[in-house]
Amino acid sequence: MQPRSIPWLWIAIGALVLLAPGPAGRLLIDVLGGVTLTLLLLPVLLGAAGWIGWQVLQRRLRTCQACGFTSMGGEICPACGSAYAAGGAASSTTGSGLSPDGGIAGGVEIDPRNVIIDVQATDVIPGGNRGD
Repeated sequence: MQPRSIPWLWIAIGALVLLAPGPAGRLLIDVLGGVTLTLLLLPVLLGAAGWIGWQVLQRRLRTCQACGFTSMGGEICPACGSAYAAGGAASSTTGSGLSPDGGIAGGVEIDPRNVIIDVQATDVIPGGNRGD
């Protein structure tokens, strides 16, 4: 089998177009530059689109007050069958009974300047309380 010859003519034409570009050479360089820039920026663009999609998805999720199941649709929890609380997306209270803005759930606001926290100190016996 005969080895393939190197296409010197095509290499020379390509070098001429790239080194001394006319209108067709400039168009080729612009297209190649655009494709290269797109390939370099594609991961960034896909990451930004994924982040925006995740934020939209999180806003549409609803958490059941009865069982804690999180889902996207309907007025009834698919896990336990109870109705979702009126108010839309995520739950309106946290596990401590406080609303997300720091007040007590149910609309009662407590002024922190008027609250006294009573702390009682107790001695801790090393090794636990053995009942000696």
